Amino acid sequence: MGTSERDLAEIAETVAVAAAALAESTRAAAIRDVGTKSTRTDVVTAGDRAAEDLVRARLAELRPGDAVLGEEGGGAAGPGLTWVVDPIDGTVNYLYGYPWYAVSLAAQVDGVSVAGAVVEPVSGRRWTAARGHGAWLDGRRLRVAEPAGLDVSLVATGFSYSAQRRRDHAAVVARLLGRVRDIRRAGAASLDLCAVAAGWVDGYCERGLSRWDWAAGALIAEEAGAVVSLPGEAPELGADAVFACAPAVAGELRAALVECGIGGYE
Repeated sequence: MGTSERDLAEIAETVAVAAAALAESTRAAAIRDVGTKSTRTDVVTAGDRAAEDLVRARLAELRPGDAVLGEEGGGAAGPGLTWVVDPIDGTVNYLYGYPWYAVSLAAQVDGVSVAGAVVEPVSGRRWTAARGHGAWLDGRRLRVAEPAGLDVSLVATGFSYSAQRRRDHAAVVARLLGRVRDIRRAGAASLDLCAVAAGWVDGYCERGLSRWDWAAGALIAEEAGAVVSLPGEAPELGADAVFACAPAVAGELRAALVECGIGGYE
């Protein structure tokens, strides 16, 4: 690649920090310019577009020639390294002022994340990882939790913008509730994956995510010791499922999700 994974993680962090600062400083104006995408509940703001434009411009300066795949601007994976950006993961939270949203930026080679950063505009927290070198939160090494069993595990999830998919997944969650300590749904997949890395939740599973939703967060979870499976790797959970869990209960949670029907809807 010509640059180490650690160097790429530093670039991801630097660029994501700048985009997060822009998104937060312009939020009041940005949320007055709101459009929709797949459904009326799937929103995009001027902040999303401006943050991605900044990321693309900075990467063009720092890594000229690298491909960029972004939620708002599209693009495609190149023959070498590709940057995958979600300029604001948790746009609905951003719109409402709920402070659980982030800029997510990852470097991938042949579709595999090798470095990434997830930066929260409101708190300023910086989550980073480089493959083979661990995961970090503001300089503190991360390690997943060690829950004693599934019944005392806190599990995070998320819901699709499709009303039918939300109903189908809600039925799965309702069945799972009696098997775990509790369920959390905060509305930003990248940060849910980071929460697994920090031990703030014990496991996470969601269907229907795009590559930019998980590219950085899944690497951070994996480098913190989580058992991770990405779309296409665990068909029993659904072809489009993302799963991350502390090893102590990963098998139990996976089996429970299958029994609760997570792989049984379109």
